[in-house]
Amino acid sequence: MRITAAVASILPLALGARLLKARGGTPLNSYIVVLKEVYNGGEVTISDVEDGLGDVNKTQTYTSAVGFRGFAAKLNATQLDALKSSPKVDYIEEDAAVRISGSVTTQTDADWGLARLSSRTPNGTTYKYDATAGAGTCAYVIDTGIMIGHSEFEGRATWAGNFVDKNDTDGNGHGTHVAGTIGGVTYGVAKQTRLFAVKVLDSSGSGTNSMIIAGMNFVVQDAPKRNCSKGVVVNMSLGGGRSTAVNSAARAVVQAGYFLAVAAGNESNDTDLYSPSSEESVCAVGATTRNDSMASYSNFGAGVALFAPGSDIKSAWNDGNTKSISGTSMATPHVAGLGAYLMGIRGPMSGSAMCDLVKKSALIGKISGVPNGTANRLAYNGGV
Repeated sequence: MRITAAVASILPLALGARLLKARGGTPLNSYIVVLKEVYNGGEVTISDVEDGLGDVNKTQTYTSAVGFRGFAAKLNATQLDALKSSPKVDYIEEDAAVRISGSVTTQTDADWGLARLSSRTPNGTTYKYDATAGAGTCAYVIDTGIMIGHSEFEGRATWAGNFVDKNDTDGNGHGTHVAGTIGGVTYGVAKQTRLFAVKVLDSSGSGTNSMIIAGMNFVVQDAPKRNCSKGVVVNMSLGGGRSTAVNSAARAVVQAGYFLAVAAGNESNDTDLYSPSSEESVCAVGATTRNDSMASYSNFGAGVALFAPGSDIKSAWNDGNTKSISGTSMATPHVAGLGAYLMGIRGPMSGSAMCDLVKKSALIGKISGVPNGTANRLAYNGGV
């Protein structure tokens, strides 16, 4: 659940756009170009800034998200200089490599995380939930894909978008596991939500910031077409070094009215250093263990909205079976699923309103090892 390179420094330019440099990772010779919304009283389009650049090798276009318009492209030096000088470009960010972190695999069959979500005390074995179970909601999984034919999904999983390759399969398993926790019939929080796969990471768990942004941009465009009468949740069990472009795209998802749950990260560090968890409008989720302690790997800080079970979580896998793995990647879908579950009962809610609700509904002071400056909140469905 980790992006291996981070955007950190801003190089001031005499004219036009800022250039945001990527630190570390593999140089991609690719850039994310973010346009200004308005210039000289008129809306800025991609074609406006392409004029005079010659043949631009665009790899992604971003046209639908609220407050986020632009493209990703492999640029030569002349094209890059021209875009940096354009008054219609807000900023340019070097694309960066993306990768999920290694998951800790175990052979245990414990389904403790789901039970914890509906109990005021640890070590329960029963998951209590309202029979609506997220019916009428849609859950987007921006990840490695979903094995849509898995029995856990009962035909409720659909391929929606693929920004990696032409293979609509989950070659990794991570996305299928996440989807199972959100909406699987056995392991899911919201057992009647519809699941939509948006593939931004390949079978090794690798991708780029531009792919992740394309996935978020796609969700904003696609969700209104899906008849999600009770509301939309979006899960991003990935993240990495702080990125202005990734944060902007995440903010656009929330501004469009959708609940966005993101992983706090597995670096044992302050979540403010990473994206999209450092974006203030998202709901960043840290991880706990079965004994209600903060997981040793979990990120922390003021940006963490709440915690959820993340260690040794059993869910669906891409071979048609199940697997138990650990990470804030596993905690996040508990909260995304909780969002879908609550919308199934209450009806549609904005992303910010839902994040406020899951924080207010959380159990307070139950988690050991939470550092000062981090809210001690544990996800809870009300015990219904």
